[in-house]
Amino acid sequence: MLNIKEFKKYGYEFIDWIANYYSNIENYPVKSQVQPGDIYSKLPDKPPLKGETIEEIIKDFNEIIIPGITHWQSPNFYAYFPANTSFPSILAEMLTSALGVQGMKWETSPAAAELEELVMNWLKKMTGIPDNFDGVIQDTASTSTLAAVLTAREKYSGFKINKSGFQNNKFRVYCSTETHSSIEKAVKIAGIGKNNLIKIKTDNNFGLIPELLEDAVQKDLSKSKKPLCIIATLGTTSSTAVDSLKLISNISKKYDIWLHIDAAYAGNSLILPEYKWMLEGIENADSIVFNPHKWLFTNFDCSAFFIKEKEYLIRTFEIIPEYLKTVSDAKKVNNYCDWGIPLGRRFRALKLWFVIRNYGIEGIQDTLRKHISIAKNLEEEIKKDNRFEILAPVNFNLICFRYNPGNIDEETLNNINESLMHNLNKTGKIYLSHTKLNGKFTLRIVTGQTYLRIENVRKAWELIKETINNILSDFVSLS
Repeated sequence: MLNIKEFKKYGYEFIDWIANYYSNIENYPVKSQVQPGDIYSKLPDKPPLKGETIEEIIKDFNEIIIPGITHWQSPNFYAYFPANTSFPSILAEMLTSALGVQGMKWETSPAAAELEELVMNWLKKMTGIPDNFDGVIQDTASTSTLAAVLTAREKYSGFKINKSGFQNNKFRVYCSTETHSSIEKAVKIAGIGKNNLIKIKTDNNFGLIPELLEDAVQKDLSKSKKPLCIIATLGTTSSTAVDSLKLISNISKKYDIWLHIDAAYAGNSLILPEYKWMLEGIENADSIVFNPHKWLFTNFDCSAFFIKEKEYLIRTFEIIPEYLKTVSDAKKVNNYCDWGIPLGRRFRALKLWFVIRNYGIEGIQDTLRKHISIAKNLEEEIKKDNRFEILAPVNFNLICFRYNPGNIDEETLNNINESLMHNLNKTGKIYLSHTKLNGKFTLRIVTGQTYLRIENVRKAWELIKETINNILSDFVSLS
């Protein structure tokens, strides 16, 4: 077991390892190249009876664990949405680990509670979220959305479901066909049922069609259903489409329906003045979430959840057994264990505070704009090559595209593009993911990794063009 002297020695070595890792991160295959079971089979079936040295453990870490890591912080990681970090965030996470705070209540660490309140108020000022919203840090947007749906359920049931359970479920929840899968999961967990999740068709830009939403609400009302919640998305997962918050919020106000805004990724761009137009209509919304752990350089996990009427949220989740009662005046402090699902809470505010202070608003804005500019540059390069096409508007820093030289049937095109993606990922030089838009297999490139350079993206584009040339011979139908 380590003593404090040994801890200090290895601590310095680990810092050196981290610094070397980031200095050489581009030399690692971005997507892990191991096969299922490779890591497990190299590790012992039983835990050690006697303690092992740190040298032995770190040797296995380097030789067994690292080959099974997909390197999310690599500037050649373009898949999904990033879970990016930064050096100030890493330093803060070290301090968080050392302190080992369990910040469930104000009294268990006043600084954790009050710093969380502060950074959430900072985010409101930075993004333009109104002052009459209160914020709390959740782990992910999935949890934040579930908290919103549960709070809406309790508000519109008079808090009877928490007490007695469902007696006669007539609730309906509405979202677009492009909404994230976490919405369906929240509806299922909340007991509302996936059959009561009404998915509204989208327009040519993949945004929810407000007229169809209102039609669905009116239809449900005519059947004595209760419209409970509307989910508007600012930046869908597949294509970063932006729903019309203004029009949707008018519908939610007209019919007295809870309006939750899922801005998990793109909400970070609200820090830029040029994207604040997305919030038009937020005065009619009830809750909004975005994730600093996606595009605000803050270690996973850190989800910023804002709610207009915190009393409903607290009443939904608050339970105070005798062993959690304290002498603190609950009216003067925030006990954040009552603002969501878990009782235990990590000190997530510290890393966000480090990032905002170290970057400053201008530094954050400069980095976001750089990522968006790199995406626009790549979009233009793709447009210049008539063998490829852009499949969705580039609203932020996600490019949705595919290989399509023309005169090829859709099934073959899908197969070619899927093969292109797999072959690219096998190289270990870049990592892409995909979606389907209107049934088309669509490649996605997200230029949002913290330390991304335009040179990385230029090399990626050259690799894409080289790879498509190498695989076309496999598709004899093209001859």
